[in-house]
Amino acid sequence: MMFLQLTTQLALTSTGTISVVLLQGMIVTQSMTGFARGSVATGAISVTVECRSVNNRFLDLHFRMPDSLRSIENALREKASAYCARGKLEFTIRASDTGENIAAAIDSERLSALQSGLASIADKFPNASQPDQLALLMAPGVLIEREQDVAALQAATLEAAEACLDELRQQRSQEGEKLAAMIHQRAETMREQLHALRDRLPEIQGAYRARLMERFSAIDIDADPIRLEEEVVYVLQRADVEEEMDRLDAHLDAIETALTSDGPCGRRLDFLMQELNREANTLGSKSTALSTTNTSVDFKVLIEQMREQIQNIE
Repeated sequence: MMFLQLTTQLALTSTGTISVVLLQGMIVTQSMTGFARGSVATGAISVTVECRSVNNRFLDLHFRMPDSLRSIENALREKASAYCARGKLEFTIRASDTGENIAAAIDSERLSALQSGLASIADKFPNASQPDQLALLMAPGVLIEREQDVAALQAATLEAAEACLDELRQQRSQEGEKLAAMIHQRAETMREQLHALRDRLPEIQGAYRARLMERFSAIDIDADPIRLEEEVVYVLQRADVEEEMDRLDAHLDAIETALTSDGPCGRRLDFLMQELNREANTLGSKSTALSTTNTSVDFKVLIEQMREQIQNIE
């Protein structure tokens, strides 16, 4: 999930380190992990909302809260959906009285009835001990319980949930910046190795052609030079990796685009990792030199490192 207050633009500095630039009005990549808490106290009501977020393929919301708040569960789900697109979010909501502005309420009729009953008992049992004031207050029905202001409780809960989700988004965005920087760094390393391989490609192809010609010469047969040249070209074409390198370059560009897009990019990045891995495998299978094989292995290591972190991105 992305939001519009701040964004990160990843850039490779002259020293090779990653810098994070915050720009107004753009987008920030979010992680799917985090923990946040929001509290609201209004009058006699205090509400605390806690949220723990972990990885998940979809948006999965769970609520633990008093039964008096079940009627606003849909509103809480809509609010959470506006902040997060993926992840398993577990909400714990606690509500309690603050003790402010609570006046004792006594049922006078009940107390009078209790007084009459105690007088009758005293007439029949004059030696029986009399109950103290606390015992009278604890008698059933004497103290009137104050009715809970459900509307105020629900309003405070929604406000606390808003504060909790704001903090959660900040945490997920901070973690997302770190993940995006790591992915960008691995992608840049991969691009550098790809460009280095592209520079060496004519030399690799030339060496492979020379080895083929040496093998044909060693066979010591009378071959048609034109047909021999056609066969060599055919073998070289089968070993050509230009298309795979172009697609790898395009996928790396797509990673940078996804990291700065205006929506959740985790699934797209995961798909791009599959495509990168496919091209790296093909590059290795077509390898005609040890350096190309080593580059393919390095690509797979970098792809796996990126894939592990992408599992945390929304």
